[in-house]
Amino acid sequence: MPQKVILAFGDSLTYGANPRTGGPRHDYEDRWPTVLEQGLDGAARVIAEGLGGRTTVHDDHFSPADRNGARVLPTLLASHGPLDLVILMLGTNDLKPFHGRTAFEASKGVGRLVEIVRGHAGAKGEPIPEIIIVSPPHLGDTDHPEMMVHFGQDAAIAESRSFAHWYRRRADEYGTAFFDAATVAKPSPLDGVHLDAANTRAIGAGLVPVVKEVLGL
Repeated sequence: MPQKVILAFGDSLTYGANPRTGGPRHDYEDRWPTVLEQGLDGAARVIAEGLGGRTTVHDDHFSPADRNGARVLPTLLASHGPLDLVILMLGTNDLKPFHGRTAFEASKGVGRLVEIVRGHAGAKGEPIPEIIIVSPPHLGDTDHPEMMVHFGQDAAIAESRSFAHWYRRRADEYGTAFFDAATVAKPSPLDGVHLDAANTRAIGAGLVPVVKEVLGL
């Protein structure tokens, strides 16, 4: 059987950002796309496309990098295709006050990404990839002096707890697979957003049986 190709499309949680301010990026072996690939025992190659601050569909002019997921996704699909599976784990940054603020709006942004994946493959006459929508881990309490201010404080923490509800609705609507990352991972209290190495690895391990089922591995 030919090796499957998977695109992991996400934000800083996919990139492997350290919750300690100024801390180094998590080691390659600790990032969840790497753990997922290892768990598939050579049956698939996982391409990690994580960018800190990336949103589903919103512009963010605080960064020199383009953080609008809907705008950059077609380029990544073109450069990495053809693909067998796309894993979408975005939405945490959508909660920021200058973006959509709600898990519902983030889920609608993820729905738009599903449309982009399918439309891109269809226009090229390629097989349409399978898709897994992943609802992100919740935000959490922290003593960090700025991080929760940046995200919207208690309202954002509460809103993040409804990610799974709305993302599951979008998965049902679009006929995709679904995984709730909050069932296996929680943020570090160092900043309330990012994951330590163990929780980052847990997402990759948690996705292994889901990916195997979706791809028939």
